[in-house]
This record gives sequence, structure tokens and C-alpha cells, in this order.
Amino acid sequence: MLVTKKVVEINSPMDEINLLRQAQRHHLVMREIGEEIDLEIGHGDDDGSFAGPLMAVSSQEPNPDEDPEDHKQLLLVSQASNDEHQDISKLSQMKRKKKVVKKWREEWADTYKWAYVDVNEGTTRIFCSVCKEYGRKHRRNPYGNEGSRNMQMSALEEHNNSLLHKEALRLQMASKDKSPVIAERPVFVKALMSKTAGSVVGALLRRDPNELEFIQSVQEVVHSLEPVLIKSSHYAHILEHMLEPERMILFRVPWIDDKGETHVNRGFRVQFSQVLGPCRGGLRFYPGMNLSIAKFLGFEQTLKNALSPYKLGGAGGGSDFDPKGKSDNEIMRFCQSFMDELYRHLGPNQDLPAEDMGVGPREMGYLFGQYRRLVGHFQGSFTGPKVFWSGSSLRTEATGYGLVFFARLILADMNKEIKGLRCAVSGSGKIAMHVIEKLLSVGAIPITISDSRGCLIDEEGFDYAKFSVLRDIRVQHRSLRDYLKSYARAKYVEAAKPWNEQCDIAFPCSMQNEIDQADAIGLVNSGCRILVEGSNMPCTPQAVDVLRKGKVLIAPAKVAGIGGVGVGEVDLNQEHGILHWSSEDFENKLQEIMKQTYEKCLKTANDYGFSKDNPEALVHGGNIYAFLNLAQTMSDQGCV
Repeated sequence: MLVTKKVVEINSPMDEINLLRQAQRHHLVMREIGEEIDLEIGHGDDDGSFAGPLMAVSSQEPNPDEDPEDHKQLLLVSQASNDEHQDISKLSQMKRKKKVVKKWREEWADTYKWAYVDVNEGTTRIFCSVCKEYGRKHRRNPYGNEGSRNMQMSALEEHNNSLLHKEALRLQMASKDKSPVIAERPVFVKALMSKTAGSVVGALLRRDPNELEFIQSVQEVVHSLEPVLIKSSHYAHILEHMLEPERMILFRVPWIDDKGETHVNRGFRVQFSQVLGPCRGGLRFYPGMNLSIAKFLGFEQTLKNALSPYKLGGAGGGSDFDPKGKSDNEIMRFCQSFMDELYRHLGPNQDLPAEDMGVGPREMGYLFGQYRRLVGHFQGSFTGPKVFWSGSSLRTEATGYGLVFFARLILADMNKEIKGLRCAVSGSGKIAMHVIEKLLSVGAIPITISDSRGCLIDEEGFDYAKFSVLRDIRVQHRSLRDYLKSYARAKYVEAAKPWNEQCDIAFPCSMQNEIDQADAIGLVNSGCRILVEGSNMPCTPQAVDVLRKGKVLIAPAKVAGIGGVGVGEVDLNQEHGILHWSSEDFENKLQEIMKQTYEKCLKTANDYGFSKDNPEALVHGGNIYAFLNLAQTMSDQGCV
């Protein structure tokens, strides 16, 4: 006992310091958010299932995670005199908390992977990162309160056992096995009011669990269609049939580079629907291209074409080929090999492709030339070609000009003009460039443009002279950074986006999901009040929620981008003699198409309970109108 007392006297101060330091480290850093959650547990805060042997003080077996010497000292302290008993019991209580925390961590290890912390209605809660549900008060812990962390995790465990969550979780795990890049963005399962709508999304999750972009696109449409499905439940079966493409073409594309080395890429063409007429839709050459993106593009194009005044079906496709850094000869050889397989599925009464990301006049020229050579005659033409070999030169301007005309229609309803308004534009392809060109002609002030490497910002705004410099840079496939050689007061920010710049209108014209939640917050804070989509589905679901709460009016691409569809179809119909149109005739026709689309979308939204003041009125109205048009035709044609 004398030895024991001596050890206690020597080691007791150091022991106390070590235990206090360990007690201060009883927290857990949640993934993604980084907010610390203190897991020290008071009376009534812990789940009853944790009571029992773990709460005992005098455990004789050392914990393998603890230092052996530390454990020995704790046993010695437990044999000390009665005068020291109260002080030592306080320290051992800290030690007990450490054991409880360790058990808690082991118990909920799987849950931590899918949890994050956020504030909901003023209360800090633990959320499921798969479908954004949070743990609520739970019967398994009758002694706690609504804010108890352990209770929230207990309730979250019950939520994690639901079928929809398991499907979303399986999707996330499958995407992790396939591609680490996709795994960082799990599927966002949107809350739906009706069971009918939920069953449609649930069936899609079971059938196509790995197709994130397609699932996201479908969910946005189903969310708009809820009042339609509630009013007429038979539409649910039509919607389920509509979500399966009529034809998915997947093929390899072998080609030889300038060094004589052989490469193989993958080609896609999804002819999503032909119930309204022959397919029209873009081709995208992009390294991240996959079947999910091809289906999402075909689905969006089907709805967009259903909104147009012409009878057209929808398609989408492309390849995971990257044209950047390739010579003209390499691109030509790839395009010819691509068309060697695809040509048999094309035709003016079947499917004709158009330009999209990575596919411009150069690529379309090579594709059309090989198509003409293979079919043996000049049968039809692709949309977006140069005037000297097919079609009108005005076709390429239609989509970009139409976006600006659509913004003017929205502003007119607000009794405002676009002149003098600051506009943020992303992308630097043909749509973005034509948006900037038309903004300059109507007196607006475009201030940004971007490429895959970063964002170019000119606070003074682009004018015609500056735009000419930009156009030369893009034609020569140079970096936007070269703009600074002519205008040093501008700035080019690497890996940046334009959404934190002060602006009145935003025109995202780059690619899908380019605006995330943080970007949306930046847009709201920058004063943006209208977002006109030039690219398909540029906003993540979380970003859409932020924009809606911030009262930012959204004009979706399937509505605002209708100009390219309308003028493109007129371009293909030689009876209209579009080659002889003046620029005034072209713009008048385009403005007429945009006005008709705008009015019928607002009317449809109002018919189904979405007021004109709703920031998503155009989104819902466009989705509903397009769906009803397709659904009626599908009913008329029977089971096909």
C-alpha cells in the first residue's frame, strides 16, 4: 500500500492532465460539413440501450485502445485512501464517458458515412446525405428531448431501413465502384407529395440505379407533374412507358492518330421518342460522356421538341472522345469512324443530329461529309452546318438569340427593360457567344465568359471591340487568358465560375450541373433575379432549392432554348426558302416562336395551380405542356 500511495502522489497530477485532455477530445468530425458534434453524454441524452456494463466503473480488463500504463495507474488510483476517493471518482467518470463514446462510434459507424449536420428551422439536426431526411424524436429514447443527437441518429437508423433510401444507397455504392468522381455526388431523392409520383421515381431507381443525370432530369419533371398525376392517375402508366427510350445505340469507334497509334472510344445515340415525328437532337464529344448523359439529353430534347410548333421526336448522343488537343486530321478520322456505324440509324424521316458540346461546324462538316458518302446521295442535312453546303447561316444563332428574347419577355411582364442590366454568362461555345452578341445589340452589359479552365471577368463589360477579340480567340481555339493581352484591366481566374459577380441576369451556357448549392447562394447574394438556362439542366437540385427560396425566376432550357428547334426545322424544310430570309425576317420569326412558347407555358402552369409569381412557373408549365402533348399522342397510337 505504501508503494501504491507513492505512485499516486507522483503520478496523480499528470494523470489528471492526461484525462482532462482526453475528455476534451470526445468529439466527432462529420464528413463533408466539418462541424464538430460533442458526443459527451448527460442524463437523458443517451439511448437506453447503451446503459449496462459499459457504465460500470471497475472494469478489470484493460481497453486495447488505451495505454497499458494508463490502465495500471487507474487501478492503483481505485485503491487509494478515502480522502482521495471523491477527486478520483470525477476523473474516472471522464474515463467512462470515453468508453461510451467509443461504443457509440462503433454502433453508428455505418451511419456516419451518410450523415451531415445542418440547421433546420433554427435547430441543429443530423441529416442523411443520400436523401436529405433528418433524424426526429424517436420512441427508442423516451428520456431525451427533440435536440438530442443520439435520438436523431436513432431515428435516422429507422429511416435508413426504408426502401427508397436503400435504393438510393445502393445507387451510391454502385457509382463508387464504377467511378470515384461520380461517387462524390450521390443521387438526390426529392421529396414528393403523392405516392403515385413516388412509385414512378422508385421504379426508375430500381431499374437504372447508376444513371445519375437521367434520374435527376426525370425527378425534376415528375416534381412538376405531381398535380397532373393527382388529377388523372392513369397518366402514371404513360409516364413510366415514356421514361424507357425507344432505342439505345451503343458502339465502339476505332480511329488512328497522327502517330499511327490506334485508339477506341465509345459512341452513343439514344433515340428517345418518335411518337411526335422524326428525332432531332445534339451530338456531344466530351470525355465524361456516358449512357446516362445520352439518355438525359434525349429525354430533355424530347420535351423541348414537344413544346415546339413542329412535330418532332427527341434524341441525344455523342462520344467520350475529347477533341481538345487533337489535330484536324485526327478529328476527321474519328468523325468518319463514328459515322461509319451511326449512319444506318439516321435519315431525314428517322433522325438527324445537331451540334452540342465539343461538336461545332468543323465536326459537323466531317460527320455530314461521311454520311453523304455512305448513303450515296445528298439526303437531308444536319442542323447547324455552314451556309455554303447546306442550310441557313442563321440557324446557329437561333438558340443564343432566343435566350435573350426570352429574357426580354420575362422583363416585359415586370415592366422592365434589359438595357443597362449586367449579365453573367458561362461557357464560350456557340450558344454563349451568340448570347453575348445579342446582349450587346439590345444594350445589356455582359461581364463574364468561361471555359473549362476558368472564368474571364471584365467589370466594365464587353463591347463590340472586345467581343471581336473574344470571337477570334475562340475560332483559333486559344485560351480566354489571351484576352488579357488586349485588355489588361480584365481578370482571368483559374478554376472559377462567374456566379459570384454582381449581375441582374444569369445565362448558364456550359454544361449540366455547373451551378451547385454554393454557386446558387452566390447568385442570390450578387443580386441576380432571373436565370435563363442555355445548357440542359445546369442547376443541381440543391441549387434549384436555393434559387427558389431566393425568388430567382428560372427559365428552363427546354423552354428558353426552343428557338434553335423551331428555326432548325424551318431550315430543313426547303419550301420555306429560308436562304432568302433577311436578318429582320429571321428575328421576327424567332421572337414569334419565343412569345408563343412563353405564353402557353404560363397558361399551363396557371391551369394546374402555379401562379405567375412562382419562380418555377415556367419550369412547371413547360414540363406539363410537353408531357400532355406526348401523353395524348401515345394514347392515340396505342401500345407501341
